[in-house]
Amino acid sequence: MPCTPLGCLLLLRDQLGDMKGKHAVVIGASNLVGKPMALLLLGEGCTVSIAHIHTRDTAALAREADILVVATGCRELVRGSWIKPGATVIDVGITRTQTANGKTRLVGDVAFDEAVQVAGRITPVPGGVGPMTIACLLKNTLTAAQMQIKGQAE
Repeated sequence: MPCTPLGCLLLLRDQLGDMKGKHAVVIGASNLVGKPMALLLLGEGCTVSIAHIHTRDTAALAREADILVVATGCRELVRGSWIKPGATVIDVGITRTQTANGKTRLVGDVAFDEAVQVAGRITPVPGGVGPMTIACLLKNTLTAAQMQIKGQAE
């Protein structure tokens, strides 16, 4: 399983527990994050919608989400007005942007300062999904090593 979607799922399980019947919206349909994330959420019993570059009125679709996962690569695309009050928001994006004083900072695909006022739970950028991705990379590496050792023992 790709590390980032798996990390997102583990975060969601920890915070929400049973997700059956929740409406999950994944904004971004990449092969590395968006599509695998949608499949994982389906496996948890969520009703899943996927928005992509050709989706009409993505903001309206996002406002229906109990769980909103954003992985577009477009900095601060999702505004606070796009979020259903109390929704759980997972921001997968990370973009380095220049500040007024010439320094740089990392921002996500969600306008955090707006979204945090509306969301019930939200991952920060940096420090949210990134550490989970690394943890799942280590988990996948260990699993692969165990499979290889088991294959050699047979």
